[in-house]
Amino acid sequence: MIGRRVSVAGLAVVVAIGLLLGWPCGTAKAQQEAPARVEVKIDNFRFGPGTLTVLVGTTVTWTNRDDMPHTVVSADGVFRSGVLDTDETFSFTFRNTGTFPYFCSLHPKMTGKVVVH
Repeated sequence: MIGRRVSVAGLAVVVAIGLLLGWPCGTAKAQQEAPARVEVKIDNFRFGPGTLTVLVGTTVTWTNRDDMPHTVVSADGVFRSGVLDTDETFSFTFRNTGTFPYFCSLHPKMTGKVVVH
């Protein structure tokens, strides 16, 4: 019984020191991370990468690096950018799982896909 109390007391000391030093202690708050941000470049009439796999909560930003204007439009109407001129961006945060195909409405052969887990 005494040995057990020492172990619990020793554990309490280690946890206290860990909290003071900022060690994660398994709480949900400690394990939360900042939302991810991912970029897709529009260049040479292509989305790169063409297929992107991300986690729920990720913000994807498309940047037009082409000399021509482009758009980013989801096939199912979930998101839609305006016309993006060179160096302009459009961002969307994915809050649900699923597969989200998209295209450029000005150049419909330009397609991409975001897979959200």
